[in-house]
Amino acid sequence: MKKTHVISLYDFTGEALRPWAEAGYQCFAYDIQHKPSPMGDLEPASVSGFERLDSHFPLNGGNIFKIHADLYNESVLMKIASRHMNDAKFLSAFPPCTDLSSAGARWWKEKEKENPLFQMFARDNAVACQHLADTLDCPYYIENPVGALSRLWRKPNHSFNPCDYGGYLPEDDVHPRYPEYIPSRDAYRKKTCLWSGNRFTMPEINPVQYENITYERKDPTKGRNFSPVHGRTGGKSLKTKNIRSATPRGFAKAVFKANEFHC
Repeated sequence: MKKTHVISLYDFTGEALRPWAEAGYQCFAYDIQHKPSPMGDLEPASVSGFERLDSHFPLNGGNIFKIHADLYNESVLMKIASRHMNDAKFLSAFPPCTDLSSAGARWWKEKEKENPLFQMFARDNAVACQHLADTLDCPYYIENPVGALSRLWRKPNHSFNPCDYGGYLPEDDVHPRYPEYIPSRDAYRKKTCLWSGNRFTMPEINPVQYENITYERKDPTKGRNFSPVHGRTGGKSLKTKNIRSATPRGFAKAVFKANEFHC
């Protein structure tokens, strides 16, 4: 029996799912930011629809279901497992990195004073994503930036920069959701680590030249060049966090091509 479900956890934008949906798969983006459905817990609030942006990206029979879900809740993960048992083709996951990323290391001591186990809880969220993929027996990757996860859990299997896969996007590419922040063809650096398994195939790179932006800083020893995404998305707002964590679209296409017929 052909498996037709593709799952993405902690996924607000749904970009990781788009190539699969375009090929006809039924895709499920679970995130607490999605609107709850009047139909009840874990029911899709909407079918497909990236605010009508899909007029430029025909889905060819596939759908992207955006589903409100508290993924910190073990019973929710059990319901997701039950929903997709025997149908899961692939799983991606983007668990929160706020307490794990080395970019926030200067705040770790203060956080530890308030909760000595704060990083253990963050680690457990990532590990739970693997447990779900193992339960569903499907290939998976779990994404997180460079940071504490490799120390608290295990070393990542792979790492990449978005520009490594920009060649999978057309030369006239424009980001459909955040064009003022994310360069065309994902032409920026942001080292990202992947914890993967269950027959996952890391795709071949097809790189483009990355862009930098320059800022004058009070301390010149700290450097002047920044990735456009980091340079334009300072602060702690939910919007900037969503932009920084948006799945690189070239990488998503490459993963789809490398894994559709190998899993």
